[in-house]
Amino acid sequence: MDVKMKLWITIGLFFIFGLCNATLNLRVKRSIDLSATHPLIPDARLPKDVVPTNYDLNLAFDLGEEQKITAVMDMNLTFNEKADQISFHADRSLELDDRKITLLQYVNKTDGVILEKMPFRRADYMPKKNVFVIYLKDDYPKGTLSSLQIKYETYLWQGSEGLFKGNYQNDGQTYEYYATYMRPHNARKLFPCFDEPGFKVPFTVSISHPKNYVALFNTPVINSEDKENFVIDHFEKTPPMSSFTFGLILTQLQKYNYGNSEDSAITPINFWATKSEKPESEALIKETYKKTVAIIEFLQNYFSAKLPLSKLDLVGVPNFSPMRPADNWGLLIFKESELFKKTYYGLAQELAYQWLGSWVTPFWWSDAHINKALASFLASYTVIELDNGKEFNGKYPMTVLYSLYYEFSKRYPHSRITGMKQETTSFKTELVIRMLNYTLGSQTFKVGIRSFLANNHYGTFFGDDLWNHLTKQAHKDNMLDKKFIVADIANSWITKDRLPVVKITRNYKDKTAKVEQKVYLRERPHDVPEQDKMLWWVPLVIIREDSLDFSNSTPYVWMEKQREIQISNLPEEDKFIIANPEEIGPFPVNYDERNWELLSNYLQKEEGRSSIPTYTRAKLLHDAWNLAYAGDLSFATAFDMTMFMKYERNHIVWNPIFTFIDHIGRHIDMSKVYKKFETYVRVLLTPLYEELGEAKENEENWKNDLRSLSKTFLCRAGYKPCIEEAQKDFKVWMDSTDPDEGVPISNECICPVFKWGTMEEWEFGLQRVINFRKANVQSSRTYLLKTLAGCPVQHEKVERLLNITILDENGNFTENDIFLIFNMLSGGSSGYTSLFNFLSTNWVTIRQKFQNKTNLWDSLISSATGVFTTQEGYDMVRKLYDERKGEFGSAEHIIKKSLTNIKEEAKWSDENLPIIEKWLDKFLTTVNQEDTKFMG
Repeated sequence: MDVKMKLWITIGLFFIFGLCNATLNLRVKRSIDLSATHPLIPDARLPKDVVPTNYDLNLAFDLGEEQKITAVMDMNLTFNEKADQISFHADRSLELDDRKITLLQYVNKTDGVILEKMPFRRADYMPKKNVFVIYLKDDYPKGTLSSLQIKYETYLWQGSEGLFKGNYQNDGQTYEYYATYMRPHNARKLFPCFDEPGFKVPFTVSISHPKNYVALFNTPVINSEDKENFVIDHFEKTPPMSSFTFGLILTQLQKYNYGNSEDSAITPINFWATKSEKPESEALIKETYKKTVAIIEFLQNYFSAKLPLSKLDLVGVPNFSPMRPADNWGLLIFKESELFKKTYYGLAQELAYQWLGSWVTPFWWSDAHINKALASFLASYTVIELDNGKEFNGKYPMTVLYSLYYEFSKRYPHSRITGMKQETTSFKTELVIRMLNYTLGSQTFKVGIRSFLANNHYGTFFGDDLWNHLTKQAHKDNMLDKKFIVADIANSWITKDRLPVVKITRNYKDKTAKVEQKVYLRERPHDVPEQDKMLWWVPLVIIREDSLDFSNSTPYVWMEKQREIQISNLPEEDKFIIANPEEIGPFPVNYDERNWELLSNYLQKEEGRSSIPTYTRAKLLHDAWNLAYAGDLSFATAFDMTMFMKYERNHIVWNPIFTFIDHIGRHIDMSKVYKKFETYVRVLLTPLYEELGEAKENEENWKNDLRSLSKTFLCRAGYKPCIEEAQKDFKVWMDSTDPDEGVPISNECICPVFKWGTMEEWEFGLQRVINFRKANVQSSRTYLLKTLAGCPVQHEKVERLLNITILDENGNFTENDIFLIFNMLSGGSSGYTSLFNFLSTNWVTIRQKFQNKTNLWDSLISSATGVFTTQEGYDMVRKLYDERKGEFGSAEHIIKKSLTNIKEEAKWSDENLPIIEKWLDKFLTTVNQEDTKFMG
């Protein structure tokens, strides 16, 4: 092909891809920029007046002492607007300057297209930014086509971003690898580019490397040049893709391939892993290959679109250093142990990104959480379909949902761990997507996703693009009223760091009900600003006792960001209703007392439990207890809802119980009601624990988990057989010839002994911490110290620990140990009361010791004063504050906050403890307390 023909082809490609990229400056609509935007993304955005249409990149690896990469980047550019400068991303380590730049313009002459120099005044980095700017001598009009060539050198990056080096051991040998991790904006560290997800253009790449390495890239090798000491691999041109999906690895791993004929329905798949002669290793790779094929086939069918790549490499690297896999398009790089897990979800999530993220890409990072949420939902959906959800063991979506309930019901969500905000926003968005899959119907949802994907092939999207395709399909299928749009529904959930609670109050005479929504607040006081302005689009899916049909998830009605609505045509007064079954939407539901009573009675019948699905039984239990804890429901009703648990054996329904026992127990353990509550716990859990019996070989994981949890909470509540068994094991350790050699018993034995056992047993544990050998596992010492502080109910044990660590300043305990002790003591009334008394008695000495240790002092005041929940506790703390006024120093604000919080908690206790005690008294009259096997 002659030069002129090449130029005309180039011009044609410019116009094709220039047209695609021209949409960049036309897409002015934006989804709401959420706080979920990646915190590391710089605010500076490149102008859209000059954009790339193609990258041609040549990388030459010198893996000698310098570990240097010599590179040439050729960019084809088009001017979308009149411009006098060209801006692109380049890390400062590339050390670009005008001597390394060749800038040419395509000029159409009468005898063909020629290349002419484009003169520029200077070229330099923008101050304090990794943006390089070429300042042209003249303005160039819209439609100008140019070629930019940059020669440069770069080096490997330390850590695990950009291009980095790693190594691993196999059969006694050390192997090195060189890999990229470009997400979210690390491509600029390897080559100059327009390093934003919205710029999607093809890459043509060649890599020069030593012969003893294999080079893998997004696309397959089309030809190789064999030189004396190295190989130059030329790779197939990529489809248009964002710079963050660029991936390469130089490796000495072994290739495994199990089929992939040319007429296969899926893209050819290659696995790369360490060389091994062990049959079980290859069997594991084969099993992962089968899972990969099953996932791809499922996703291709779901999307109605084959993966648009000519190959897919899955690489398992031992000691792969990034926290998560590198999900490059066509080249997935995992830590080897993660790739070859015997589970589906992680693999399904990464494969889903090949469609959602690589093929179809968020225009900017503000919509990345929607992409992540959709990929995660579809990965979960895939797992449920492929293995009937066995992998999740019933934990999806409950584990995520319950954690969101707790987080978003706080006065200040994410106040302690700000990094959680991005994750919880993605999780919440995933649950909103799950809600839409239910309420719009799975078929409508799937067709809407197919339409969304088909409309954005090789392109970018905003969040509203997804919602608009779902709206269009839902209207077409009559699954959504024509006046509703999905964007309004979704954004009402995604843009708030809160969740609603819905209350349904029935009028049994006229078969109607008042339905109200408000902000769900669990943590007191409920003084969240602007809560009265927060409203959601809430789907009310209602199940009636007189026509139980849990397969129908079509909303009875939508609450259109309304504070209150009326619904009618409800069942007779002796029939219950259930709203939001199976946790269709991420919100708890409250009812009037009569409806709760009907539900409680129904669940105590065998036919009732069998006719209400597992997730819904768990939801009813979870909602009742959390609403009671929040002050929105009587605790008598919440306790009544647990009465069916003596018949319940499903672990999914049991899981919330342990959280409730822990939360309520910690709150009331300073009161006289607590002993009665412990008896209730023993009565509740003993039948379950005894029925589970001893562990059996190859039993389901859930049985082992449920046995362990029930045993832990029974031991905590003083269940005699558990404590005697723990003491028996502990005595073996005490009688050993060298007790400091290690911890020879399971962790679950230690806390019961320290809580209910003798001072001698506890002192033995203390000496093991003091004499702990550095050669032993450090986590064992940490666990021992945590249980020494956090488990005892005897004040003398806590006082002994505080004397030796603070007053005696034993050199075996560090400041971190003391922080840990304070933290553990705040977990129960025995601990924080003992700590408070210790502080009050030794105020002068402790204040002097901590005068230059502000963090320790603040932690002490917080732990010793901030966890009381009764009026008695308030009076104790108030007395200390009055006596020591002006002496709290840096902790002055902490003690004041403690007093405010205790007043709120004391009010809660005054309101709820009499109700709890009355219910427990009535319940315990039906129980032979001698049969509860109490250790007391």
